[in-house]
Amino acid sequence: MQKSAPAEQYDFFAFLSRMRYISRWGLMRNTVPENIQEHSLDVAVIAHALVMIRNTYYGGTLDPSRAAMYGIFHDASEIFTGDMPTPVKHFNPNFKRSFHQLEDRARRKLLAMLPPELAKEYEPLFFFDDEEEYVRIVKAADKIAALTKCIEEGKSGNHEFRRAEAEHFEQLSVSKLPEVIYFLEKLLPGYRLSLDELKLG
Repeated sequence: MQKSAPAEQYDFFAFLSRMRYISRWGLMRNTVPENIQEHSLDVAVIAHALVMIRNTYYGGTLDPSRAAMYGIFHDASEIFTGDMPTPVKHFNPNFKRSFHQLEDRARRKLLAMLPPELAKEYEPLFFFDDEEEYVRIVKAADKIAALTKCIEEGKSGNHEFRRAEAEHFEQLSVSKLPEVIYFLEKLLPGYRLSLDELKLG
């Protein structure tokens, strides 16, 4: 027999929708502001692409849809914590550890906004630290997404992101993931072009 819908109110998705109000790059002057909802979509798309590249060219067997879902939810805790600038987050090991604990509590708080049966299904999308290969993919996608944001700001004449762009590119260029190098060489250059310069087929 099909279970009837619970009568209680659950605010999980209402809170997730507020990702659009959490701004990124708080210490930087932005030409085009970016929120964590936009960023999460970018990370999901890029994580999916990295797995597709790995599976197509490098014998990988990861699930691209799974990588994309991890990308969608990877920053959901920032609904409560806000976007912490990287220099602050890594100020010292104790603070970094405490902040990670805070992020975990924020994720638990979000999951508690679901019926227990659904929370159990969503939990693996919020806590995937033991999925080492997916963690590496999502972290790389996160950094690539940040790099494309830096490139976009540079195209708009904003030099505020110049150093961040150089640092992100340098870190990615020594990645041990061949799919990341493939992306940098074959897919990233398009981000530097204007619409008129892009190949439309």
